[in-house]
Amino acid sequence: MKKILLKAFLTLAAIGLGNSLAAEELAFSRSVSDKDIAWGPCPEFFPEGCELAAIQGDPSKSNADIYFKVPARQSFPAHWHTSAERMVLVSGEMDVTYRGQPTTHLKVGMYAYGPARAVHDGRCISDTACILFIAFEEPVDAFAAD
Repeated sequence: MKKILLKAFLTLAAIGLGNSLAAEELAFSRSVSDKDIAWGPCPEFFPEGCELAAIQGDPSKSNADIYFKVPARQSFPAHWHTSAERMVLVSGEMDVTYRGQPTTHLKVGMYAYGPARAVHDGRCISDTACILFIAFEEPVDAFAAD
């Protein structure tokens, strides 16, 4: 299994995006439509058009938050993360399936939890892009599942 580091996130973090403040941490809020959010590509094994954006923290370190965007009517492949994921669907409707469990149908505003190392896949089932907020406990990574 080949580890795919989210190089786009590491690049974003290196140039200072992601809203981390070295000396003093301040409260802030974000919207998926904010013009200063830098969207980048998903790992290479994800479908074309999939995008990620670091919205808080350094994705190469613990406790980073991201937006994950999947184009309308697009599936994303089975994969897993070193970290547990805490998620809220921001736009669209999405089906997510964790191996060995029934598919969960997410609607806007719904919360979902994914355990560390749990293999999962999904599909944006809406006619508009699906955007998922994800909070990672460990550095952001993704591994293609066998």
